[in-house]
Amino acid sequence: MAGGQGARLRPLTSNQPKPMLPIVGKPMMQHILALARRHGITDVVATVQFLASVIRNYFGDGSDLGVSLSYVTEQEPLGTAGSVKNAQSFLDERFLVLSGDSLTDVDLTELVKFHEERGAAVTVTLKRVENPLEFGIVITGEDGRVDRFLEKPGWGEVFSDTINTGIYVVEPEVLDFVPDGQEVDFAADLFPLLLDKGLPVYGYVTERQWTDVGNLEAYLKAQWEVLERQVEVEIDAFELANAVWVAEGAELDPDAEVHGPAFIGENSRVEAGARILDHTVVGRGVMIRSGATLQRSVVHDGAYVGGRSSLRGCVLGKNADVKSGATLDEGVVVADECYVGEGAVLNPHVKVYPFKVVEPGAIVSRSIIWQAGGARSLFGEHGVSGVMNVDVTPEMSLRLALAYAGTMPKRSVVVACRDGSRLARTVKRAMIAGANSAGVDCHDLELVPIPVARFYARSTRALGGFAVRAGVFDPSTVEIHFFDERGLDLDPGDQRRLERSFYRDDLRRAFQSDIGELAFPARGREFYVRGLLEAADLSLIRESAPKVVVDYGYGAASIIGPQVLGRLGGEMLSVNAAVDDDRSVASEEDERAHIERLQGLVRSSGATVGALIDQVGEKLRLVDGTGRALDAAAQLLAYVSLVCEAEPGARVALPISTSRAAQSVARAAGGEVVWTPTSSSALMKAAEEERVAFAGAEGAGVIFPRFMPAFDAVLGLVKLLELLARTGRQLDRVVDDLPEIHVARRDVPTPWEAKGTVMRRLIEAAQADGGDVMTLDGVKLYRGQDWVLVVPHAEEPLVRVWAEAGSDAEAEELVEEFATMVSESKS
Repeated sequence: MAGGQGARLRPLTSNQPKPMLPIVGKPMMQHILALARRHGITDVVATVQFLASVIRNYFGDGSDLGVSLSYVTEQEPLGTAGSVKNAQSFLDERFLVLSGDSLTDVDLTELVKFHEERGAAVTVTLKRVENPLEFGIVITGEDGRVDRFLEKPGWGEVFSDTINTGIYVVEPEVLDFVPDGQEVDFAADLFPLLLDKGLPVYGYVTERQWTDVGNLEAYLKAQWEVLERQVEVEIDAFELANAVWVAEGAELDPDAEVHGPAFIGENSRVEAGARILDHTVVGRGVMIRSGATLQRSVVHDGAYVGGRSSLRGCVLGKNADVKSGATLDEGVVVADECYVGEGAVLNPHVKVYPFKVVEPGAIVSRSIIWQAGGARSLFGEHGVSGVMNVDVTPEMSLRLALAYAGTMPKRSVVVACRDGSRLARTVKRAMIAGANSAGVDCHDLELVPIPVARFYARSTRALGGFAVRAGVFDPSTVEIHFFDERGLDLDPGDQRRLERSFYRDDLRRAFQSDIGELAFPARGREFYVRGLLEAADLSLIRESAPKVVVDYGYGAASIIGPQVLGRLGGEMLSVNAAVDDDRSVASEEDERAHIERLQGLVRSSGATVGALIDQVGEKLRLVDGTGRALDAAAQLLAYVSLVCEAEPGARVALPISTSRAAQSVARAAGGEVVWTPTSSSALMKAAEEERVAFAGAEGAGVIFPRFMPAFDAVLGLVKLLELLARTGRQLDRVVDDLPEIHVARRDVPTPWEAKGTVMRRLIEAAQADGGDVMTLDGVKLYRGQDWVLVVPHAEEPLVRVWAEAGSDAEAEELVEEFATMVSESKS
């Protein structure tokens, strides 16, 4: 019997039939088929109705499970007896009726023997339970013959604790009492009729386990019964100590904390620091990140559980995605293909139906059924990004490239590149296929720094391009960066057009004659190197004879950097100057180790400058001649000071969140600051303006727009050496002369719908205060020399608050004041 919809188990059964819900790694129906096979029953008919194709496609003819499986489909509900009547052509001998959506280890051999010994027309399997109200009660005599059936009785009708399990042995002639094509129930209609006609109906009381998986509590209980071995079913896994089962291909880090009973499915991965506590079931292909805690929870196949998330007493559906710091409380059900954002909280008993999105930081106290739950923007601070094979898959990447290529004419050219990671290689290949399928040619520069691809697009007839890289400090994530024919990030308007095409599935697919071509430009790297060297004053640098230590961090810049720096004269020591797939994505700990080693090499070699270049060649960290590592703010101010001193009257473009010290440094050297919004695309756009000689942001790299208005670490290092030579200064002296900086930052969780209210109230408060206000990006309020900047985050439910004052303590006090104001303005 496999036709039920399982309404009480929704949303888990919203897009799959109830018999397909997994219990410890296998669908319920598979456990029932295995039970039948163990007792020698191999000829099986499944009655199906709701989403019948899901069952057919999974089980096929049953040969993989050692049974012969046929199917009979109900076009409309026929009741339990009616559906079996519908299969009468298969039932020409004594047969068993089993429920495909229950869990049991009933001794079918003894049941059939009991039936035969009593010469019964029907034998009903009975079970004694504590609360019989939800089941049909059966009254039997001393010899086991059934006297009466009571379907779903009230307490006043409870005359027994013996209930009907829905497992029957039936003689084929019994079906003659069931009319064709009518809805007939076994217990409510057919069995009372048989009793009236005097046919022998017996009850067989089993002591074995039986659970009707009718609701969420029962579903979880069934999992726990298997883990505790209360019910005899097959578990395809190796049992470790403390009742922990680990299936084939599963990766359980030795530093993960696992307490049985628990089950880890095939090819799932539990990272170090994750906690799998008692009565937890993890399906196939699940990723459990470090710091996550799961207890008494069921996670279906292909799901992702982010770091620091907490799942307790809940069910997570197939391919669902729970981001870091999220909390799923008792009784929560998150159905298939759902997304739960970072820091979101799902309160007890919330149900989230399939394909819904819970925004980061949301607190959900009511079920999400019909509403979309909020849509995520495709683009964020790091382009299009997400966890590989969870948020960003090859299929999604191909569709994204189709959408991008569809925004430009056929036979256009786009440029592609990647970093040294395997995941970037996989995504880039899928995107090239998508671009070609849309009728666009692709020039693949393969493994090169991103600035090389940007320069190639800017200097050739390409209309744009894309670069694929692993996430910063997170090798499990991937980032896709799109740029236009100028080599700049797509502006917000172009991003929205691409998003609309992607989400609407408005994808152009070229005919055979229009399929795009793939080319591998032979001199793409050399073209960039020549252009960069022409943009620098080589003779001036050579005269200064610099001594530099460069750590390439096993990244793509090692392909270009030595070619460039080798032409500068002086002494150049290269470290980690080779691409290594396994080491090109550094963690924060790795970066600190690189910096510490670089500091030691600078001190021991007597170098004047040390530089660490990131894996895609866009950003760099500097170490001065004393071995001091520059923080992001000091590094940016050092560039501002040198540019303005070397070129009086120069304009420098900086984000509005930059310290006021930048303006004083620029003015002291005769320069001018152009303030920009905080986004990278806005900074690049400002860098293209006339007379802008430099642009940069803390932690986001530096731009010298006369070569290319985009981040470029190798160029940034070359220009630093040129500026030091031009001004005759040492980097450590430049840093010593910089003013002190006292900037604090705070992120305040803020619901999407409250962001507008927060900003309106801040402006009203500023106007009432009478202070100066700037609204270039968010709201920037001035109190004398002190300032506060409040900017709603573009892709997360939070508001960022910066504050600068005369000391660290004053800055912290100011940022706390406005963070509190933001929190109070939400309500």
